[in-house]
Amino acid sequence: MNNIKLVAPCLFGVEKIAADEFRRMGFENITTENGRVLLEGEPNMLARANICSRFAERILINVGEFTAVTFTELFEGVKALNWEDYIGMDDSFPVNGWSINSQLFSIPDCQSIIKKAIVERLKLKYKVSYFQETGCEYKIRFSIHKNLVTMMIDTSGEGLHKRGYRRTSNDAPLKETLAAAMCDLARIYPDTKIYDPFCGSGTILIESALMATKTAPGLRRFFAAERFEFLDTKIWQNERMRAQDLIVKNIDFKAQGFDIDSNCVELTLANAKKAGVEKYVKAAIANIKDFSPPKERCITVTNPPYGERLLDIKAAEKLYKTMGERFLTGDGQKYYIISPHDEFEKHFGKEANKRRKLYNGMIKCQLFMYFK
Repeated sequence: MNNIKLVAPCLFGVEKIAADEFRRMGFENITTENGRVLLEGEPNMLARANICSRFAERILINVGEFTAVTFTELFEGVKALNWEDYIGMDDSFPVNGWSINSQLFSIPDCQSIIKKAIVERLKLKYKVSYFQETGCEYKIRFSIHKNLVTMMIDTSGEGLHKRGYRRTSNDAPLKETLAAAMCDLARIYPDTKIYDPFCGSGTILIESALMATKTAPGLRRFFAAERFEFLDTKIWQNERMRAQDLIVKNIDFKAQGFDIDSNCVELTLANAKKAGVEKYVKAAIANIKDFSPPKERCITVTNPPYGERLLDIKAAEKLYKTMGERFLTGDGQKYYIISPHDEFEKHFGKEANKRRKLYNGMIKCQLFMYFK
């Protein structure tokens, strides 16, 4: 099989970070759009992207794109694509997707027409009149944005943020892909000392440890495309071996978390063990009022409680003030704090050296960066 075109959806604000990562992996023809990265690679690169990507939400095969403003155009456009290159005669292919700013806006109607068009295409190719759909599942995903239809096949299964180490979490977990992006912006190295005074379920600490040790986040999970018959099963084994060989061991890295809730501390340590980074991740019970980073080169990366999460707005603002008093500058300390509060800096008491717009799910946030 020749190069495969892929689509990698990602959180808004993370597109460039994800694109840079794909370049390091060896992908070609990489372009960024709002909320996604387009790229190409040989079939083994599909496996590499799933196993190794820290920032993408999932990896989709781009079957084809076309413009459609009527249901007839949608039907004919879908039918013209080479679905038989992927879907076998016995395979199942449920359809789902979304439409924004387009003439075709009824999702149920689009689903029905796309399904019918794929069936008609496969009827012609396989010379059958009925599909039982008892075989391998190929989840068809479509997007229609400003009348541009993109038809895709999901290769990931569960979203890539589900690394496999966080079976349980606290009440307000930070998405793993966002935590990884925060760590990337904070510049994590094998000798970094990182602190999180609101560690919750340990996501930031664990993602930083995976990054420092160059451990692929998807090494411990399964992907939908491992069942796809058009892909050689050996590519998954080879890419896992490659990822395993890239892991750096016995580094001088330290990730220290604190939380006022003992359950969060226990959860952090348990999740770190599941992720295989318990050697580098420590956690203890502590109040933010007692937080004091050591007077050495270190980085604090954190997601403090806020109004939409665990605290009401006034309590969150009081917390930000306490943080500003405890987060002292100088001596090589750096701080990376994510918050949706528009006036975070006012309550924290210091203007950030740099800000970066990010999204925690659908919540618009800012990453406030203090490094001078």
